[in-house]
Amino acid sequence: MGFWTRSQSMGFAAVLVGTSVLISRFMGLIRDKVISYWFGASIESDLYFAAFVIPDFINYLLAGAYFSITLIPILSKLFQEDEKDGWNFFSAALFWVFSAITVLTILGEVFAGQIVPYVAPGFAPNDLARLTHFVRIILPAQICFLVGSCFSAILYLKKQFLIPSLSPLIYNGGIIIVGIFLRHRGIEGFCWGVFLGAFVGNFFLPFLAVKYGSSMKISFRFWHREMKRFVLTAVPLMLGQSIVVLDEQLVRVFGSLAGTGTISHLNYARRLMMVPVGIVGQAAAVASYPFMAELLAQQKIREFFGTIKDAIKNAMLITLPVAFGMAVIAEPAVALIFQQGKFGSFDTLRTARLLQLYLLAVPLWVYQQILGRAFYAAGDTLSPVIIGTITTIVTVPIFFVGARHFGGEGIVFASVAGFLFYSVALSFWWIRKWNEKGIFEGLANDILRYITAGGIAFGLALGFSVFLRNFFFFGYSLFDYLIVGLATGIFFCMVWIASAIKLFRNDTAGLISRLAKRVP
Repeated sequence: MGFWTRSQSMGFAAVLVGTSVLISRFMGLIRDKVISYWFGASIESDLYFAAFVIPDFINYLLAGAYFSITLIPILSKLFQEDEKDGWNFFSAALFWVFSAITVLTILGEVFAGQIVPYVAPGFAPNDLARLTHFVRIILPAQICFLVGSCFSAILYLKKQFLIPSLSPLIYNGGIIIVGIFLRHRGIEGFCWGVFLGAFVGNFFLPFLAVKYGSSMKISFRFWHREMKRFVLTAVPLMLGQSIVVLDEQLVRVFGSLAGTGTISHLNYARRLMMVPVGIVGQAAAVASYPFMAELLAQQKIREFFGTIKDAIKNAMLITLPVAFGMAVIAEPAVALIFQQGKFGSFDTLRTARLLQLYLLAVPLWVYQQILGRAFYAAGDTLSPVIIGTITTIVTVPIFFVGARHFGGEGIVFASVAGFLFYSVALSFWWIRKWNEKGIFEGLANDILRYITAGGIAFGLALGFSVFLRNFFFFGYSLFDYLIVGLATGIFFCMVWIASAIKLFRNDTAGLISRLAKRVP
C-alpha cells in the first residue's frame, strides 16, 4: 500500500506538483494541438472552448476551485484532536457537496438552451444550438470535479501529493484519447472526453487513494458541528466571483464579440501563458499551503511569514526569466506547437501577439496564487473573494470596451489590468489586516533585479532574433522557426545566466541548494 500512503516533504511536494503541472500543461498543449490541427481557429473550436463557460461557472458557484482550501484547515484541526470525529465531519461535508452539485447540474441540463445566448452573445442561432448540446455533455463532469476535490483534500492533509498530481494527467489524457477515437463526430468527441477524463482522473482515482491509503471511514451523515464553520468559510467563495476564477470565462464570453476565431486564438495564447503559471505558481501555492496551515495551527507565526516570503521570492526568481524567455520566442513556439493542418501562418502571428501581451500577467498570476493561499491558510476566505469580486466588477467594462474596439488585444489588456489591480489590492489589505510588512521587505528590490536581468536578456535576444531573420533566409517554414527559436532561446539563456551571476548569484544558488536538500 506504499503507493497510496507515502507522504512528501514540502520541497519534494513542490517538485512533484510542479512536474505534474508541467506534464499536464504539455498534455494540454497536445490536446489543443490536435484540436487546432483538425479545426484551426474556427467556429468549431470556438464552440468547444465556449462550451466550458456554464459548467465552469457552476463549479465556481460552489467554490469548486477552493474546496480543498476550505476543508483542509478544519480537517487538520479535527484529525489532530480526534480522527473519528474528523471523518464524521468529512462525511457530512461530502453529502452536501454531492447534493448541491447534482442539483445544479440537473438545472444546468434543463435550462442550458435559455442560458447559452447570454454566455456567447456573438454566436449565430445555429451555432448556439450546437453549443447547447456540447454544454450538456460537459456539465456532469462538474460532479466528478467537486466530489473528487473533497477526497483530494484528505490526501493533501496527509501530505500525499502523488495521486492529486496524477489527476490532471488522466483528465487531459481522457480528452485526447476519446477525442481522437470519436473524431468522426467532430468536436463533440472531445466533449465526451472531458466527462470520461474527469470521472476517472478527478473522482475515481482520489476516491481509491483515500479508500485504500487513508483508512477511509465515511458514514451517511447530514450534519456536524463544524459544518457551520465550513459553510461560513465557503459561502463567501460561492457568492463572490473573483477575477482569478472568472478571467478565463470573461475571455471566452467577450471573445465571442471580437469575431470568429478570436476565442480560439485567445485560448491557445492563454494556454501557453499558463504553463509557467502552473509549473511555478500552482506548484508553490499548492505545496506550501498545507505547511502554512499547519504552522498557523501550531501558532508559529514567524515561521508562517517566513514561508510566505520564501515562496514568493523563489517563485519570482523562476517566473520572471521564464516569462521574458517565452516572450522572445513566442512566434517560433506557437508555430512549432500549432501551425499544422487548419492552423495557418495568420493564426500563428495572431496567437503569438496575444501570447506576448498575456505574458505580462505571469508574475501577477504567480504572486496572487501564493498570497491568496496565505489568506486561506489563516482562515480568511472573505478578503480575497471581496477584493477579487470588486476587481471583476471593475474589469468587466474594460473587457467589453476592449473586445468591441481593440479585439483580442483589448481583451488581453483587460485581463492583465485585472490581475494587476487584484495583486496590488491584496497586498495592501494583507498589510492592513496583519500589520505585517515583513513578507514584503526587500522583495521589491529582489524583483527589480530579476526584471533587470530578464529585460537585458530579452532585449539582446530580440535583437539577435531580428538579425537572424534579416541576414539569413527566413521562409516561415517550421524548420526555419525551429532554428530561429532554438538559437534565440539559447542566446537568451546565456545572457540571462551572465546577468544573474552579476546581479543575484546568491539567490539562485540558495534556491538550488534548498531544493536539493528537500528532495529525497
